[in-house]
Amino acid sequence: MERWATFDCYGTLVDWNAGIGRELARLLGGDEAALLARYHEVEPRVQADDPSLAYRAVMARVLEELARENGAGLPDEERDALGRSLPSWPVFPDVSPALAEMRRRGWKLGALTNSDRDLIEASIEAIGVPFDVVIPAGEIDSYKPAHRHWEVFFERTGADRRGHVHVAQSYFHDIVAANELGMPSIWINRLGETGDPPPTRELPDLSRLPDVADELVPAAA
Repeated sequence: MERWATFDCYGTLVDWNAGIGRELARLLGGDEAALLARYHEVEPRVQADDPSLAYRAVMARVLEELARENGAGLPDEERDALGRSLPSWPVFPDVSPALAEMRRRGWKLGALTNSDRDLIEASIEAIGVPFDVVIPAGEIDSYKPAHRHWEVFFERTGADRRGHVHVAQSYFHDIVAANELGMPSIWINRLGETGDPPPTRELPDLSRLPDVADELVPAAA
């Protein structure tokens, strides 16, 4: 049986708070933490209102709304600032070693992302570890926490559900959905949050991920 680990990317593998926060502070000024918190409130609503909207356009709409709320002018050439900056968002230092070790142990890797193909491919290049399947929201007209990403993943790969685990930082976007679908999950709780119902396992980062994933789905003897 093949073993599959699927991942959310932004927040789990790539530090989107650092990338988004930097751009919001540059463009809008003020309290970066407050701007970032507001961004994370608005983005899911924009995605839910129009699941067919490309992620680059989602980020642009959220940025425009925050600019209006803060009375900040947003030049036309800056409306795509978040999308333009995404390929430079930093990869967490624990990510590449952990994913490389997962592959060494025989795991196949999938990325299930609320993003567009060109953006996730740029991030995977920065990570430096290949993925066996990539499912961007921009190609399925659906944003997590809707279940379509996982449905498409199983349709495309034929993966055995007994050999699958989902790994993510976002409790709202991923862990809740994994619980609803009855899938084992590993919550990479980088922000020290709380959530109920609990994930199958919880880790502060990816450094112990290969061992914990092996505990959930042991390699065939």
